[in-house]
This record gives sequence, structure tokens and C-alpha cells, in this order.
Amino acid sequence: MSTQRLNSRLGSRRRGGGEPGRRWVRVVIAVLATIGAIDTGAVTVKKWGVLGALTCSKDALFGCNGCEQVLSSGWGTVAGQPLSLFGFLAYASVLLLAVLPLVLRGEAKAKLTDASWWGLFLISTGMAVFSAVLIGVMLLAIKSCCPFCILSAVLSLSLFVLSLFGGEWEDRGQLLFRGILLALVVGLISLGWAASVNRPAALATKGVPMAVVRESTPQTLALAEHLTAEGAVMYTAWWCPHCHEQKELFGKQATAKLKLIECAPDGQNSQRALCEQKKIEGFPSWEIKGSLSSGVKTLKELAKLSEFKGPVAP
Repeated sequence: MSTQRLNSRLGSRRRGGGEPGRRWVRVVIAVLATIGAIDTGAVTVKKWGVLGALTCSKDALFGCNGCEQVLSSGWGTVAGQPLSLFGFLAYASVLLLAVLPLVLRGEAKAKLTDASWWGLFLISTGMAVFSAVLIGVMLLAIKSCCPFCILSAVLSLSLFVLSLFGGEWEDRGQLLFRGILLALVVGLISLGWAASVNRPAALATKGVPMAVVRESTPQTLALAEHLTAEGAVMYTAWWCPHCHEQKELFGKQATAKLKLIECAPDGQNSQRALCEQKKIEGFPSWEIKGSLSSGVKTLKELAKLSEFKGPVAP
């Protein structure tokens, strides 16, 4: 009986990555997860405006035209937050699961090692499937590419492979069953989300921004006229859902009075050279009284920036 218990404990340690030969897998996973956390974390804080505008110009390695079209699309935001934020949380979770069994000792380590391998496998499987859907959206729907996104997809796939072959799984059948089930669930949810996002933009004609539907009010008309008189400029891109959101705040009549600069190279009446000269990297971007500010602005914010004294609708 004592021999069986000893063998069971040794087997558990092997499966949990406790033996020295398995430590390198956790170390590699931790390194890759750290790179992924830096990648997605940098995109997140830059999208929040903490570190300034996101710089992502043409990329010779991947043949990309720049990543702003990808990151500013409707697929770049979830629940009002950058999609990269959720990627950062996933990488942080992987990093934690990889590192904890390496630093803990005693009973806590024994309990966590096996569970951590399951956590690493399940999280990385979900990340790999979701990344595959995002790459499909990027290439087929947005028709552009982003080096940050490609790097994240490569890292997610690498983490999946390492977690799959890193642990000594006692029941391969259960591993296969859980992996396939999770992949199907994540895949269906991801495809449903991808299909539902940005539906209005899908109806737009290539190169032509969507028509504004909302009717303007006397207040929004007055504000638009004031902004134009002050020389304010809104830099936009025809495919940008946030630009459309900004226009809808004004309404169609007031939007017609704004000075709009199209920055997308394939947009109607594109002034790409001017946008590059102004170093416009986010859409929409407002230039008011010589200062640039990116992101959707409320009417009150625009009134304050332009020193508009009239009434402003909430």
C-alpha cells in the first residue's frame, strides 16, 4: 500500500510539472505570457491615452498598411473598453498560473501544480481559438492587418502548444474532450460576436462614410457653425465607427456644416498626406485652436474646447 501511495505521489508531481525537467516549460510559458502582457498592455494604455497616440505605421515584415484601421474598428472595443484589455487579463492569468508552482513550496505547491496545468491548457485554448477568429475578421472583414494582433495570435498559439505538451496528462481522452468542447464553445461565441459587431459599417459603400441618420437641433447646428468659424477640423476615416458615432451626436444637418478631413487612403476625397503631416493616428481626431485631441467628444467637451457660449444639448 505504501509503495502505491509513493508511486501515486511521484506520478502527481510529474503531471504537475514538479520535476526539474518540466520547469523549463513553465519558464517559457511565463516568458511568452509576459511578452503578450506587454504587447496588449501597451495597446490598452495607448488607447486610453495614457501614453499618447498609438504609433503603428506601415510594416514591412507583415506587409501591413498600419494597425489603426484594425484597432479603431468596431471589433477593437468590447463593453466600451479596448479588446486588448481582455487580452492583457488573459496573459496575466497565464503568467500567474505558470509562475506560482515555481515559487510556492509544500502542500500549496502540490495542490496547485495539476490544477495549474488544466488552467493553462483551457485558457490558452480559448485564447488560440479567439485569436484565430480575430485574424479572420482582420483579413476578411477589415481587410487590413496589425502587427500587434499578429504577435498576440502567434503567442496564443505557442502557449496552447506548450500547455498541451508540457503536462503529463494521465487521461488523454478527457483532455481531448475538454479541449474540443471549449474550442467549439469559444468559437461559436466568437463568431457570433464578430458577426454582430459593426453591422452598420458593413452596409457602407467602400470609401464612402455611412450616412448620418439623426436630425440636428438648433443647438447642434449653432455649435457646428461655431466650430467651423473657429477653424476646427475633424479628421476622420470612412470605415471608423467612432467617427460615425461623433457625427450622429451632431445630426446630419450639423455634420454637413463641419469641416471634415478624410484620412483613409481609399476614402472619398482623401487627404492622406495632410493627415500624415498632422501625425493623425486615431479617429476621430479634432484640431481646435491649434491643439489635437483624439476620440469621440461630447458636445459639451467640444463647446468648452472651442469656447462656445451658446446652449448645448446634453
